[in-house]
Amino acid sequence: MQSRISFTTLICLLVLAITLASVIALNTGLADIDVINGLLDFFNGEQSLAANVVGQIRLPRLILALVIGATLGMSGAAMQGLLRNPLADPGVLGVSSGAAFGAICTLYFGVAASAWYWLPGAAIVGALFTLFMVYVLAGLHSSMLALILAGTAMSSIMIALIAVTLNFAPSLYAMQEIVFWMLGSLANRHFDHVSIALPLAIISWLMMLSRIRFLDALSLGEDSARSLGFNNHIERGILLLGISIGVGACVAVSGAIGFIGLVIPHLLRPFVGYRPGRLMVASALGGALLLVLADILVRQFDSARELKIGVVTSLIGAPFFLLLILKTRSRWA
Repeated sequence: MQSRISFTTLICLLVLAITLASVIALNTGLADIDVINGLLDFFNGEQSLAANVVGQIRLPRLILALVIGATLGMSGAAMQGLLRNPLADPGVLGVSSGAAFGAICTLYFGVAASAWYWLPGAAIVGALFTLFMVYVLAGLHSSMLALILAGTAMSSIMIALIAVTLNFAPSLYAMQEIVFWMLGSLANRHFDHVSIALPLAIISWLMMLSRIRFLDALSLGEDSARSLGFNNHIERGILLLGISIGVGACVAVSGAIGFIGLVIPHLLRPFVGYRPGRLMVASALGGALLLVLADILVRQFDSARELKIGVVTSLIGAPFFLLLILKTRSRWA
Protein backbone atom coordinates (compact mmCIF):
# COMPACT_ATOMS: atom_id res chain seq x y z
CA MET A 1 0.00 0.00 0.00
CA GLN A 2 1.28 3.45 -0.91
CA SER A 3 2.05 5.80 1.96
CA ARG A 4 0.09 9.02 2.40
CA ILE A 5 3.31 10.98 3.03
CA SER A 6 4.05 13.25 0.08
CA PHE A 7 7.37 13.12 -1.72
CA THR A 8 8.24 16.64 -0.60
CA THR A 9 7.49 15.78 3.03
CA LEU A 10 9.63 12.65 2.78
CA ILE A 11 12.59 14.62 1.39
CA CYS A 12 12.26 17.25 4.12
CA LEU A 13 12.15 14.58 6.84
CA LEU A 14 15.23 12.85 5.43
CA VAL A 15 17.15 16.13 5.18
CA LEU A 16 16.22 16.96 8.78
CA ALA A 17 17.30 13.51 9.97
CA ILE A 18 20.60 13.81 8.10
CA THR A 19 21.22 17.21 9.67
CA LEU A 20 20.61 15.88 13.18
CA ALA A 21 22.74 12.78 12.52
CA SER A 22 25.56 14.96 11.17
CA VAL A 23 25.54 17.09 14.32
CA ILE A 24 25.73 13.94 16.43
CA ALA A 25 28.55 12.56 14.27
CA LEU A 26 30.63 15.71 14.68
CA ASN A 27 30.17 15.50 18.44
CA THR A 28 31.02 11.79 18.63
CA GLY A 29 34.55 10.85 19.64
CA LEU A 30 36.95 10.36 22.51
CA ALA A 31 38.11 13.99 22.54
CA ASP A 32 35.87 16.34 24.52
CA ILE A 33 35.94 19.48 22.37
CA ASP A 34 33.74 22.39 21.34
CA VAL A 35 32.68 21.47 17.80
CA ILE A 36 31.51 24.97 16.84
CA ASN A 37 34.77 26.60 17.88
CA GLY A 38 36.67 23.78 16.22
CA LEU A 39 34.90 24.38 12.91
CA LEU A 40 35.45 28.13 13.15
CA ASP A 41 39.16 27.66 13.90
CA PHE A 42 39.51 25.14 11.07
CA PHE A 43 37.89 27.34 8.43
CA ASN A 44 39.82 30.38 9.66
CA GLY A 45 43.09 28.47 9.35
CA GLU A 46 43.89 28.60 13.07
CA GLN A 47 45.75 25.75 14.76
CA SER A 48 44.04 24.30 17.81
CA LEU A 49 43.17 20.90 19.20
CA ALA A 50 39.50 21.37 18.38
CA ALA A 51 40.32 22.47 14.82
CA ASN A 52 42.54 19.45 14.21
CA VAL A 53 40.08 16.95 15.66
CA VAL A 54 37.03 18.34 13.88
CA GLY A 55 38.63 19.47 10.63
CA GLN A 56 41.12 16.67 10.07
CA ILE A 57 39.30 13.67 11.56
CA ARG A 58 35.57 14.06 12.09
CA LEU A 59 34.57 16.36 9.22
CA PRO A 60 36.15 14.37 6.34
CA ARG A 61 34.78 11.17 7.86
CA LEU A 62 31.30 12.69 7.95
CA ILE A 63 31.56 13.99 4.38
CA LEU A 64 32.67 10.59 3.13
CA ALA A 65 29.81 8.86 4.98
CA LEU A 66 27.33 11.23 3.32
CA VAL A 67 28.87 10.90 -0.15
CA ILE A 68 29.34 7.12 -0.05
CA GLY A 69 25.95 6.45 1.49
CA ALA A 70 24.20 8.67 -1.06
CA THR A 71 26.05 7.05 -3.95
CA LEU A 72 25.34 3.50 -2.84
CA GLY A 73 21.69 4.28 -2.11
CA MET A 74 21.16 5.95 -5.48
CA SER A 75 23.07 3.20 -7.29
CA GLY A 76 20.90 0.53 -5.69
CA ALA A 77 17.70 2.32 -6.69
CA ALA A 78 19.00 2.83 -10.24
CA MET A 79 20.03 -0.82 -10.51
CA GLN A 80 16.66 -2.05 -9.28
CA GLY A 81 14.83 0.28 -11.65
CA LEU A 82 17.01 -0.71 -14.59
CA LEU A 83 16.68 -4.45 -14.04
CA ARG A 84 13.13 -4.18 -12.64
CA ASN A 85 14.48 -6.50 -10.01
CA PRO A 86 13.86 -5.75 -6.30
CA LEU A 87 16.84 -7.88 -5.24
CA ALA A 88 19.44 -6.07 -7.35
CA ASP A 89 22.12 -3.81 -5.94
CA PRO A 90 25.81 -3.21 -6.74
CA GLY A 91 26.94 -5.49 -3.92
CA VAL A 92 24.60 -8.38 -4.75
CA LEU A 93 25.71 -8.25 -8.40
CA GLY A 94 29.40 -8.27 -7.46
CA VAL A 95 30.21 -4.71 -8.55
CA SER A 96 31.60 -3.73 -5.14
CA SER A 97 33.87 -6.78 -4.99
CA GLY A 98 35.11 -6.09 -8.51
CA ALA A 99 35.89 -2.51 -7.61
CA ALA A 100 37.75 -3.65 -4.47
CA PHE A 101 39.83 -6.07 -6.52
CA GLY A 102 40.80 -3.33 -8.96
CA ALA A 103 41.78 -1.00 -6.13
CA ILE A 104 43.83 -3.65 -4.33
CA CYS A 105 45.77 -4.46 -7.49
CA THR A 106 47.00 -0.85 -7.72
CA LEU A 107 47.86 -0.73 -4.01
CA TYR A 108 49.88 -3.89 -3.84
CA PHE A 109 51.75 -3.54 -7.10
CA GLY A 110 52.77 0.07 -6.44
CA VAL A 111 50.76 1.68 -9.24
CA ALA A 112 48.61 3.79 -6.91
CA ALA A 113 51.64 5.74 -5.68
CA SER A 114 52.51 7.04 -9.15
CA ALA A 115 49.36 9.16 -9.64
CA TRP A 116 46.16 9.86 -7.70
CA TYR A 117 43.85 8.68 -10.50
CA TRP A 118 45.11 5.08 -10.65
CA LEU A 119 43.27 3.93 -7.53
CA PRO A 120 39.74 5.17 -8.40
CA GLY A 121 40.36 4.39 -12.07
CA ALA A 122 41.23 0.77 -11.33
CA ALA A 123 38.25 0.46 -8.99
CA ILE A 124 35.91 1.74 -11.71
CA VAL A 125 37.40 -0.62 -14.29
CA GLY A 126 36.99 -3.52 -11.86
CA ALA A 127 33.35 -2.58 -11.27
CA LEU A 128 32.64 -2.31 -15.01
CA PHE A 129 34.32 -5.60 -15.78
CA THR A 130 32.38 -7.44 -13.06
CA LEU A 131 29.08 -5.97 -14.20
CA PHE A 132 29.86 -6.90 -17.81
CA MET A 133 30.62 -10.49 -16.80
CA VAL A 134 27.35 -10.73 -14.83
CA TYR A 135 25.48 -9.79 -17.98
CA VAL A 136 27.50 -12.25 -20.05
CA LEU A 137 26.75 -15.07 -17.61
CA ALA A 138 23.09 -14.27 -16.97
CA GLY A 139 22.01 -12.49 -20.15
CA LEU A 140 20.33 -9.12 -20.58
CA HIS A 141 16.82 -10.53 -20.20
CA SER A 142 17.53 -13.14 -17.57
CA SER A 143 15.39 -14.06 -14.61
CA MET A 144 15.85 -12.74 -11.10
CA LEU A 145 17.40 -16.01 -9.94
CA ALA A 146 19.89 -16.07 -12.82
CA LEU A 147 21.06 -12.52 -12.06
CA ILE A 148 21.54 -13.26 -8.37
CA LEU A 149 23.44 -16.48 -9.11
CA ALA A 150 25.66 -14.75 -11.67
CA GLY A 151 26.33 -11.88 -9.28
CA THR A 152 27.13 -14.28 -6.45
CA ALA A 153 29.49 -16.21 -8.69
CA MET A 154 31.34 -13.09 -9.84
CA SER A 155 31.51 -11.74 -6.30
CA SER A 156 33.05 -15.01 -5.11
CA ILE A 157 35.56 -14.96 -7.96
CA MET A 158 36.58 -11.38 -7.19
CA ILE A 159 36.98 -12.13 -3.47
CA ALA A 160 39.14 -15.13 -4.36
CA LEU A 161 41.26 -12.96 -6.66
CA ILE A 162 41.65 -10.43 -3.84
CA ALA A 163 42.96 -13.21 -1.59
CA VAL A 164 45.35 -14.41 -4.30
CA THR A 165 46.64 -10.87 -4.90
CA LEU A 166 47.25 -10.29 -1.21
CA ASN A 167 48.83 -13.70 -0.76
CA PHE A 168 51.55 -12.93 -3.31
CA ALA A 169 51.99 -9.26 -2.46
CA PRO A 170 55.18 -8.34 -0.54
CA SER A 171 53.37 -6.59 2.33
CA LEU A 172 53.49 -7.19 6.08
CA TYR A 173 50.03 -5.70 6.43
CA ALA A 174 48.26 -7.90 3.88
CA MET A 175 45.76 -9.35 6.33
CA GLN A 176 44.85 -5.89 7.66
CA GLU A 177 44.31 -4.63 4.13
CA ILE A 178 42.12 -7.54 3.08
CA VAL A 179 39.91 -6.94 6.13
CA PHE A 180 39.68 -3.24 5.21
CA TRP A 181 38.74 -3.81 1.59
CA MET A 182 36.36 -6.69 2.19
CA LEU A 183 34.54 -5.17 5.16
CA GLY A 184 34.84 -1.44 4.53
CA SER A 185 35.80 1.33 6.93
CA LEU A 186 35.83 5.10 7.26
CA ALA A 187 38.56 5.12 9.88
CA ASN A 188 41.63 7.32 9.27
CA ARG A 189 40.07 9.01 6.25
CA HIS A 190 41.02 12.60 5.44
CA PHE A 191 40.37 15.29 2.84
CA ASP A 192 42.62 13.65 0.24
CA HIS A 193 40.12 10.80 0.15
CA VAL A 194 37.25 13.29 -0.08
CA SER A 195 38.94 14.92 -3.09
CA ILE A 196 39.06 11.52 -4.80
CA ALA A 197 35.54 10.34 -4.05
CA LEU A 198 33.45 13.52 -4.21
CA PRO A 199 34.09 14.64 -7.85
CA LEU A 200 33.55 11.13 -9.21
CA ALA A 201 30.47 10.66 -7.04
CA ILE A 202 28.96 13.90 -8.37
CA ILE A 203 29.60 12.72 -11.94
CA SER A 204 27.86 9.42 -11.19
CA TRP A 205 24.91 11.24 -9.57
CA LEU A 206 24.46 13.43 -12.63
CA MET A 207 24.64 10.45 -14.98
CA MET A 208 22.06 8.50 -12.99
CA LEU A 209 19.72 11.43 -12.38
CA SER A 210 19.80 12.35 -16.07
CA ARG A 211 18.13 8.98 -16.79
CA ILE A 212 15.13 9.53 -14.49
CA ARG A 213 12.66 9.82 -17.36
CA PHE A 214 14.01 6.64 -18.91
CA LEU A 215 13.65 4.67 -15.66
CA ASP A 216 10.09 5.92 -15.22
CA ALA A 217 9.29 4.84 -18.78
CA LEU A 218 11.09 1.52 -18.31
CA SER A 219 8.84 0.68 -15.39
CA LEU A 220 6.11 0.20 -18.02
CA GLY A 221 8.27 -2.25 -19.96
CA GLU A 222 11.05 -2.30 -22.57
CA ASP A 223 8.63 -1.84 -25.47
CA SER A 224 6.90 1.09 -23.79
CA ALA A 225 10.20 2.86 -23.17
CA ARG A 226 11.22 2.28 -26.79
CA SER A 227 7.88 3.61 -28.06
CA LEU A 228 8.43 6.80 -26.06
CA GLY A 229 11.61 7.48 -28.03
CA PHE A 230 14.28 6.06 -25.74
CA ASN A 231 17.21 4.08 -27.08
CA ASN A 232 17.23 1.39 -24.42
CA HIS A 233 20.79 0.24 -25.08
CA ILE A 234 22.29 3.73 -24.86
CA GLU A 235 20.23 4.66 -21.81
CA ARG A 236 21.18 1.41 -20.09
CA GLY A 237 24.85 1.97 -20.88
CA ILE A 238 24.84 5.47 -19.40
CA LEU A 239 23.18 4.21 -16.22
CA LEU A 240 25.57 1.30 -15.79
CA LEU A 241 28.56 3.55 -16.41
CA GLY A 242 27.29 6.01 -13.80
CA ILE A 243 26.73 3.21 -11.28
CA SER A 244 30.21 1.80 -11.88
CA ILE A 245 31.90 5.20 -11.57
CA GLY A 246 30.11 5.92 -8.29
CA VAL A 247 30.67 2.51 -6.73
CA GLY A 248 34.28 2.43 -7.91
CA ALA A 249 34.99 5.83 -6.37
CA CYS A 250 33.40 4.80 -3.07
CA VAL A 251 35.24 1.50 -2.86
CA ALA A 252 38.52 3.24 -3.71
CA VAL A 253 38.37 5.22 -0.45
CA SER A 254 36.32 3.07 1.93
CA GLY A 255 36.45 -0.52 0.75
CA ALA A 256 33.34 -2.56 0.00
CA ILE A 257 30.29 -1.52 2.03
CA GLY A 258 27.34 -3.71 1.18
CA PHE A 259 23.56 -3.84 1.37
CA ILE A 260 22.86 -0.08 1.52
CA GLY A 261 21.74 -0.15 -2.10
CA LEU A 262 19.45 -3.08 -1.34
CA VAL A 263 17.82 -2.06 1.94
CA ILE A 264 17.22 1.66 1.45
CA PRO A 265 15.27 1.52 -1.86
CA HIS A 266 12.99 -1.16 -0.43
CA LEU A 267 12.24 0.87 2.68
CA LEU A 268 11.51 4.07 0.75
CA ARG A 269 9.74 2.68 -2.34
CA PRO A 270 6.22 2.80 -0.80
CA PHE A 271 6.72 6.51 0.02
CA VAL A 272 7.49 7.58 -3.57
CA GLY A 273 4.60 5.95 -5.38
CA TYR A 274 6.87 3.23 -6.79
CA ARG A 275 8.39 5.72 -9.24
CA PRO A 276 12.04 4.81 -9.97
CA GLY A 277 13.11 8.40 -10.64
CA ARG A 278 11.88 9.72 -7.32
CA LEU A 279 13.20 6.64 -5.58
CA MET A 280 16.77 7.47 -6.66
CA VAL A 281 16.61 10.88 -4.98
CA ALA A 282 15.03 9.53 -1.80
CA SER A 283 17.44 6.57 -1.69
CA ALA A 284 20.44 8.90 -1.96
CA LEU A 285 19.29 10.74 1.17
CA GLY A 286 18.31 7.51 2.92
CA GLY A 287 21.65 5.90 2.12
CA ALA A 288 23.53 8.92 3.44
CA LEU A 289 21.49 8.82 6.66
CA LEU A 290 22.03 5.09 7.18
CA LEU A 291 25.80 5.26 6.70
CA VAL A 292 26.18 8.25 9.03
CA LEU A 293 24.18 6.42 11.71
CA ALA A 294 26.23 3.25 11.17
CA ASP A 295 29.45 5.24 11.50
CA ILE A 296 28.21 6.80 14.76
CA LEU A 297 27.53 3.28 16.02
CA VAL A 298 30.98 1.88 15.20
CA ARG A 299 32.65 4.82 16.93
CA GLN A 300 31.06 3.80 20.22
CA PHE A 301 33.54 0.92 20.40
CA ASP A 302 37.18 1.05 21.45
CA SER A 303 39.06 2.90 18.70
CA ALA A 304 41.81 0.27 18.73
CA ARG A 305 39.23 -2.43 17.93
CA GLU A 306 36.74 -0.37 15.95
CA LEU A 307 34.02 -2.46 14.38
CA LYS A 308 34.16 -2.23 10.59
CA ILE A 309 31.27 -0.26 9.16
CA GLY A 310 30.69 -2.88 6.48
CA VAL A 311 29.93 -5.37 9.26
CA VAL A 312 27.18 -3.12 10.60
CA THR A 313 25.55 -2.64 7.19
CA SER A 314 25.80 -6.39 6.53
CA LEU A 315 24.17 -7.22 9.87
CA ILE A 316 21.30 -4.95 8.85
CA GLY A 317 21.13 -5.95 5.21
CA ALA A 318 21.68 -9.71 5.24
CA PRO A 319 18.53 -10.59 7.28
CA PHE A 320 16.57 -8.11 5.18
CA PHE A 321 17.87 -9.83 2.03
CA LEU A 322 16.80 -13.24 3.34
CA LEU A 323 13.30 -11.93 4.05
CA LEU A 324 13.06 -10.62 0.49
CA ILE A 325 14.09 -14.01 -0.87
CA LEU A 326 11.40 -15.73 1.22
CA LYS A 327 8.79 -13.24 -0.02
CA THR A 328 9.70 -13.74 -3.67
CA ARG A 329 10.54 -17.45 -3.76
CA SER A 330 7.10 -18.26 -5.15
CA ARG A 331 8.03 -16.31 -8.29
CA TRP A 332 11.02 -18.58 -8.90
CA ALA A 333 8.97 -21.76 -8.89
